[in-house]
Amino acid sequence: MSATEGFWPGEASPPAEEEDVPQPEATAAEQEPLAWPQPREEEPERKDEPPVEQASVAQPEPETEAEAEEGVDEEPEIVPIGHVPGELDVPDGVAVLEGSPSGADRTVGIVVSRFNGEISNQLLESALGALAAAGVAEERITVMPVPGAFELPIGAMALAKTRRYSCVIALGCVVRGETAHFEYVAGEAASGLQLAGLETGVPVAFGLLTVDTAEQAEARVDKGADAARAALEMADLFSQVRKQARAG
Repeated sequence: MSATEGFWPGEASPPAEEEDVPQPEATAAEQEPLAWPQPREEEPERKDEPPVEQASVAQPEPETEAEAEEGVDEEPEIVPIGHVPGELDVPDGVAVLEGSPSGADRTVGIVVSRFNGEISNQLLESALGALAAAGVAEERITVMPVPGAFELPIGAMALAKTRRYSCVIALGCVVRGETAHFEYVAGEAASGLQLAGLETGVPVAFGLLTVDTAEQAEARVDKGADAARAALEMADLFSQVRKQARAG
């Protein structure tokens, strides 16, 4: 067939038959799957725009001393716990036996340690002053010195067993040192003085200072007066108990 056979002039010629053209082999980059990380194209640097500055984070201004004090609640003052005298609320209609630190017709024995004599002398002076203020006559007071605090219990026991004294007052001072000597002496003295009172039925007042420093002892020499008043009160209380027992 000729080139114009079967076609009118002006009609488009039939598409040329496609020839098998060999395709170039795909490169290694084109063969990689799309899921693999692709190299990131670098964006051209823009010279006409200024660099973006990072937004500065506003730092809180430091509080002034006055503002800080306003926002903080004041802590309550802590009062050290100690032996604080107080009154008991006993309901009406309940029988009450209560002693009075009265020295009338009382005889008092005082056993006092010579160790740490400077403190012991002040304790003794304090106790004698309280006894005089309570009405105890000097001739009705007996003072028995002993070598140290460890001998206070046996001295108190000896006085109490005579039955000549309404009460016994033990005075002395033990200062903590670098060894365990303090624990042995202080603990045994306390136990022994309690035992003396329990075995004899005679009130034995504890006027032994057990402190860490000599300064603490100096600040507590008035404990001699406290021990004297406690001894007189317990003596009066025991007297009331005996009278009630005889009456009952």
